[in-house]
Amino acid sequence: MKLFYHPDQERHAPPSFLLRGRAVASPEGPVRAEMLREGLAGLGLSPISPGDADSPRLRERLARIHTPRYLAFLETIHARWSSLPDAAEMVAPNVHPCGGGHHYPRHPVGQVGWHMHDMACPMTADSFAGILASAASAEAAAEAVLGGDGSAYALCRPPGHHAGPDRAGGFCFLNNSGLAAEVLRERHARVAILDVDLHHGNGTQDIFYARGDVWTGSLHADPADFYPFFWGGADEIGEGEGRGANHNVPLPLGSDGAAFMAALEALVEAMSAFQPEALVVPLGLDAHRDDPLAGLALETDDFVALGRRLAAIELPTVLVQEGGYPTESLGRNLAAFMQGYIDTHEVSSRR
Repeated sequence: MKLFYHPDQERHAPPSFLLRGRAVASPEGPVRAEMLREGLAGLGLSPISPGDADSPRLRERLARIHTPRYLAFLETIHARWSSLPDAAEMVAPNVHPCGGGHHYPRHPVGQVGWHMHDMACPMTADSFAGILASAASAEAAAEAVLGGDGSAYALCRPPGHHAGPDRAGGFCFLNNSGLAAEVLRERHARVAILDVDLHHGNGTQDIFYARGDVWTGSLHADPADFYPFFWGGADEIGEGEGRGANHNVPLPLGSDGAAFMAALEALVEAMSAFQPEALVVPLGLDAHRDDPLAGLALETDDFVALGRRLAAIELPTVLVQEGGYPTESLGRNLAAFMQGYIDTHEVSSRR
């Protein structure tokens, strides 16, 4: 399996974010990637850099899933923000159009509130370069699968599945998993996205909600009690051409590995009816019981089982790193998943 990680991702390194009204150290920083790479190294695996982190092709593909004004916002907002009197070093919202705004603002403060739906997406001067490098890693993994590899992994940070067509949220700016699906759609008529992160992939759902060519499914902690709160219910099934092509399986807080795997079976069954030709897995490791954002209670061994089950689907697959935050278990959890996935994939490929 080829693995991809662009080192420019380190350029996005916000020192803090707002949690329950307090500024706290951000768990979404370069140390995440270091821990994940250490876990891979224990298996003898080493990601390679995809090369160019900002190509016209990448920009064109991103424009299929994000609005032009949002992409322009991400690229220019820090410079415009910094020109304001008494502006903080980091871009962060202080106003939101709750209930829906009637017009798109011209002022940078208004645009920040429009495009950032929470306080978990601060940006520094170098953030946009790091955000693009994360997307480029997902693009490279998808291109490897298009080129004939059975599967590929993208180590992406910042993550992406909370980023919608016109907004950032939950540490996410560009939807890396949605981008991977768009790349796969260049060859495959039907692509599935099967999200196993702790949190609902609300941005991914939003991008594809009215499309029938990309099936989206997510199992996650129940949003009635957990972030992202406002999306992820079982009654959200898609609309228009996408009606029936969105499937959510919310889990009670504290659910263990057995409950998680049972929910995964239900999700895989729903996906199979769609008959996808290729698969994207937004891979979260934050369902582990020790994660700092914990809402579920998986053990490290559960990620071995998760890897085995996803590999057994036997579709061309792009694995895109989503959540999973710094703990002593983080690297081990990725290694456990990869061991289960690779072992099962190799057995399947020899049949």
